[in-house]
Amino acid sequence: MNKNDEYTNHANQRKNRKRRKRKSAPRRNVRDRLFRYIFENDRKALLQLYNALNHTDYRDPGELTIMTVESVIYLSMKNDLAFTVAGCLNLYEQQSSFNPNMPVRFLIYLAEEYQRIIESSGLEKLYGSKLIKLPTPKCAVFYNGTRDEPEERELLLSEAYEQPDRNPSVELRVWVLNINYGCNEDLMKKCHKLWEYSFFVNLFNDGIKNGLGVKASAEQAIEKSLKRDVLTEILTRSRMEVIGMLLSEFDEKKYWKYIRSEGREEGLEYGRKEGIRILIVSYQQAGLSYEETLRQIIEMYSLNREEALAYMEKHWQKN
Repeated sequence: MNKNDEYTNHANQRKNRKRRKRKSAPRRNVRDRLFRYIFENDRKALLQLYNALNHTDYRDPGELTIMTVESVIYLSMKNDLAFTVAGCLNLYEQQSSFNPNMPVRFLIYLAEEYQRIIESSGLEKLYGSKLIKLPTPKCAVFYNGTRDEPEERELLLSEAYEQPDRNPSVELRVWVLNINYGCNEDLMKKCHKLWEYSFFVNLFNDGIKNGLGVKASAEQAIEKSLKRDVLTEILTRSRMEVIGMLLSEFDEKKYWKYIRSEGREEGLEYGRKEGIRILIVSYQQAGLSYEETLRQIIEMYSLNREEALAYMEKHWQKN
């Protein structure tokens, strides 16, 4: 039995496994649900997304096996997408709010997947003398929240360790990609379905921001998307299902509370930067030296020297 057959057999065993009791999972954001719905039901698009991320050119969607973790028992949570292709176990999550704990979550998902793979091939092999081969993990988060995030960043499991270690015994890297409309254009060109998803979500968010309400925003986003031939098959075939996702999952009160919270944080940050600027200009006009001004803003704003020098470089007027 080759690796792909083993993974397929493993997936079939999971389907037949008796569902274990668990607490009901917390409601997830609609964009999580929609992201998963789109790519789990379109293997060609999912393979295209994999190729876009990994600079590969696999053509046969039949080589791809879905292995999404339906529930982590003691945490009552699911991951969005997990699948194997070409000896890699790919774990994908979509997030509408930045979560620095994703490496820990992926570690839990990965342990669950590996356990099931080993169980399907015989748990006794774990204690044998022969090395068990496992699919190589690749973890990615697709971010499309309101917070201003870079197009790419990397999160490390070791960042959560209380004791810093340059060479930790366990490390896990998570690739975070900003998929808000207009971001990561090269990736969007390589995976058109991802661009369509980003375009649709942007339309829906615009409706919410303009005060249309969830249902009206969903209807408007669908109509505009269909006119642009965006997600046409899904929106035509499953229009009411998509609207139902939006109505049942999107919490408008929480959304606006989050927006206001983000606004307060941005306002505080702006006020802090403006305060430092005014202080530098005022001290210079009062005749304080460069070094004394530098020392003052370090003490008053709890900056390290590198941060303080960046402000001084920007605001200290050179003669």
